[in-house]
Amino acid sequence: MKILITCKIFDDLYKKLEENFEIDYNNSNTPLKKEEIIARIKDVDGLICPLSDKIDKEIISAGKNLKIIANYGAGFDNIDLEEASKNNIIVTNAPAPSSAVSTAELTFSLILLTSRRLLEANKDLKGGNFKAWMPSYMLGQELKGKTLGIIGLGNIGKNLAKRALAFEMNVLYYSRNRKKDFEDLGLKYMEKEDLIKEADIISLHTAYSKELHHMISDAEFKLMKKDAILINAARGPLLDEAALIKALKNKEIKAAGLDVYEFEPKFSQELAMMENVILLPHIGNATIEARYEMGRAVVDNLLDFKAGKKPRNSVN
Repeated sequence: MKILITCKIFDDLYKKLEENFEIDYNNSNTPLKKEEIIARIKDVDGLICPLSDKIDKEIISAGKNLKIIANYGAGFDNIDLEEASKNNIIVTNAPAPSSAVSTAELTFSLILLTSRRLLEANKDLKGGNFKAWMPSYMLGQELKGKTLGIIGLGNIGKNLAKRALAFEMNVLYYSRNRKKDFEDLGLKYMEKEDLIKEADIISLHTAYSKELHHMISDAEFKLMKKDAILINAARGPLLDEAALIKALKNKEIKAAGLDVYEFEPKFSQELAMMENVILLPHIGNATIEARYEMGRAVVDNLLDFKAGKKPRNSVN
């Protein structure tokens, strides 16, 4: 059985795969172009790919022998699941408990960075503008007593809520299903529109689907407080970036912190120029612990398949 690996993975995980499969390996953090994937997928039985590879109908059609796509990530909206299923190709994902923890930690970092204007302060000091401690210099806001609104209370949202409670924040949440166990810890459920109106900081943590495209757009920004902060470390297309730019320019909200982008890997140069916006390169779960755990799940899925078992993380 031959597999194509389109991205660099941990060495010991590669060795484990090498013991069991013939491998075509892109040992690089530079993504393969679509035409390169099409050329190299023609004679392989399995594919390991990261979230950044868009595995569409054309790529799937080129994989004449393709039987399994093992996505290196918990999400799988980068894969045309319908087309894969039509061609009897199994698609697996790689959930990892550490991924939720890592992403929640990064999200809270964005909350701290935007609330306390830390990158602005760092830039100001390095630019030689720090002259002395002054009462009104580089003022941010403390988090104690502020209200965090979490949209999507899955594993990441729950981990974020725990960290916010430790900072003595008030935590609201909106989710398709009520989470009574977390309400017992102090969270309060609200409908999405009410949460958007009430929260000082709004953080997105819902999975992406076509129905949720631009779930935060012009109408939602008009509901937010003038000093609200928006955080998105979930999926780029949940947020209408043009509407965000307009809201920031019109001072409808105070600041934003993004780790994902609507047209990723492209990002708005206009947002990049704004002092009150922090942009990160989709590193929510970029920790050794999380990425290794995900990689282990990828290997397990492929070994399950080779052994004639249903892969433990099959999504179709």
